[in-house]
Order: sequence, then structure tokens, then C-alpha cells
Amino acid sequence: MPIIPKDQLRALIKEYKLKDAKDIQEMLKDIFGDTLKEMLEAELDHELGYSKYDYKSKETENSRNGYSKKKVKSDYGEINLKIPRDREGEFEPVVVKKNQRDISSIEDQVLSMYARGMTTRDIESHIENLYGFEASPELISRITDKILPLINDWQNRSLKEVYAIVFMDAIHYKVRQDGRIISKAAYTILGIDLDGVKDILGIYIGENESAKFWLSVINEIKNRGVKDILIASVDGLSGFNEAIKAAYPDTEIQRCIIHQIRNSTKFISYKDLKAFTKDLKEIYKAASEEAALVALDKFDDKWGKKYPLAIKSWKTNWAELATFFKYPDELRKVIYTTNAVENYHRSLRKVTKAKSVFPNDSSLMKILYLATMEVTKKWTGRMKDWSVILSQLNIYFKERIESYVV
Repeated sequence: MPIIPKDQLRALIKEYKLKDAKDIQEMLKDIFGDTLKEMLEAELDHELGYSKYDYKSKETENSRNGYSKKKVKSDYGEINLKIPRDREGEFEPVVVKKNQRDISSIEDQVLSMYARGMTTRDIESHIENLYGFEASPELISRITDKILPLINDWQNRSLKEVYAIVFMDAIHYKVRQDGRIISKAAYTILGIDLDGVKDILGIYIGENESAKFWLSVINEIKNRGVKDILIASVDGLSGFNEAIKAAYPDTEIQRCIIHQIRNSTKFISYKDLKAFTKDLKEIYKAASEEAALVALDKFDDKWGKKYPLAIKSWKTNWAELATFFKYPDELRKVIYTTNAVENYHRSLRKVTKAKSVFPNDSSLMKILYLATMEVTKKWTGRMKDWSVILSQLNIYFKERIESYVV
């Protein structure tokens, strides 16, 4: 059933001589303005205790005192209003407050557009087309700056005491700093708690990877309540191993197999690539670490002399590459690659691709935060096969998690 009866709609179409969408917009603007005026009159009636033409019911010394003119911005453009006044100046309207000049949802609109990765220029153009006024870069910056306290609260919120798996990775951006454009990394931490629910624990913007940097990040999440991390899946991040072992010495580290394969194949001639990757699969698809080591020796015998650097990388990092072999298939699939955090990064890239350079760290952090809020809204359920994975974790890490698993 339509909200407005058809006969009334036809009357409005006839009265306003509606021909296109612009005419409808103007009609809605008039109706919205008239509705506001009636609401303001009703507010003053309630304040004084009698209606405009019902003096017999007047029981107050206060009375109406004409109108003041006010121009406000709305979703339908600018509207001229007559704000009713009272003689004693006690009337405080609610629908349009005394100092309010904007009754539109423009701030929500700007934040929504910013979160979708629109450039400042695109936002300016959209606001001008929609609302009929110019939104300067300074205005857009002031509006988006309002989320900075929210970002601070989010970055410092309390976390779970134990995370089953934590993924750490970095995504790189160009940022203007001290008159130069430099490359900066947004280091992201994705955690899976003992309920199997994913969350982004934090985003940290920095220039260089180092043990000192990572230790400060890890100590921060430790100070936010994280007492233990069972398994950390990482992309060979520089300095991470030393940092995680300093803060969480019992955490097992799994280096991403997919990244290891990419790093190996960059040394390989195209004509050997197919055969090389096929043989490589025999290593990381092995049923056990023992079988994988046998496959690695065969691999070395076949390819070692021709591509020594590719083989050396596997042997040097074997302790961290082989962590997943001890676990059953359900858990292996989760930890052997950093795909979970890379999927999140793909979502970030979708909204940041329009911005080749960010003016500062704050600008980058704002868009990453807004995009993260959109992504994590969908992370409400448990991960696939989590009941099976949790039962396995409860065997391998029983003493560390039994008091947290109900």
C-alpha cells in the first residue's frame, strides 16, 4: 500500500506540473520546507501551551513574537525558513536548532563517499550537484577529521586474551611527507579468536620494517589485553620473528607458502617454470614433514645447480615453512598462507586505488579505517570447519587454552 494515496499524488503532479526528476526534487523541497514550518509552529504551540489562534487557552505571560528568517542546507538544497519566536526568548526549537545551518545528512554522505575511495575533487563535485553549494577540501577534511577520535578508540580498544591464529602483512602506499613523496606501509594484524571469528586488531603506518618496529606493535596489542597467540602466519616480514619471540616466546610461526613460491619462481627461466612449480608442489603438498624433506632433497638434486638461490631460500627458512606439517588438513589450509589478510587487503585496494598519493598519514589512516569498518561488518560468523579446528587446537595447545574454551 503506497504511503501517499494515488489521488493525492495525482493532485501533486498536477499542481506542480511535474515533468522530470528535477521537478520532483523541487516539489519535495517545497513539501519538506512546509513540513518543517508546521513542525516549528507545533513546537512553539507546545512550549506556550496554546495554539496560534486559541487565545482562550493561554495560561502564560509569554507569547508569540513574530519570526526570524533563516537559510538552511538540506538534502533538497537550500531552504528559506521562518523560525517562530517567543517574546521571552525561551523557545528552543528541536527540529531546527538555533545555531543549526545544515539539516542534511551531508556529513554521512561525505564519510560514505570517502569510505568508497572517492577523491576529494569527486566529493566536491557530488556535493555541489546534490546540495547546490561548494564543499571545499578544507570542509571535507574537517568532516572526515571527526572520525579521528573513533579511530583512536578503535586502535586502543581491549582485545581478546587469546587468539588462535594471527596473520600479519603489509600493504604499501605513497604518502606526502616533508615535501617529498615516500612509500609507506600500512601494517595490518588480522586475528582469529577461539570462537573462530575474524577481526582486524590494528593498522599501523610506518616506513621501514624492523624488529624494533614490530616489537612496538606487538607490545601494543599485548598491552591491550592479548596474553597469548598460538600461531602467527606471516609473509617473511623483516624483524617479525625476533619481535614475536620476544613478546610471545611460545607462539609458533608459519611463513606463507604462497609467498615463498613466488619468491622462488622469480629466479626461474620461463621455459623451466611449469616443471619447476610442479616439482615444488611435491614439497608443500607432502603428507608429513619427513616426506617433504625427502621431496626437498630430490628437488635440490634436480634444480639446485641451475637455480641455487631458489633452493637456498627453502632450506634457510625451512623451520618456519614446515610448521603446518604437524597439523591436520583443516588447520593446514588456514595457516599455510596469509590469504586471509590478503583478501582483506584486496578490499582496501578497491577503495584506495583512485588515490595515487595521500597528503599525510592521517588521510591514509582515515580511509583505511572506514574501509575496514565496512569489511568487518560482514565478519559475523565462524570460520569454516571451526569446530574441527578448535578440537585440534585443544589437543596441541590444551594447557594454554583450556581455561578459555567453554
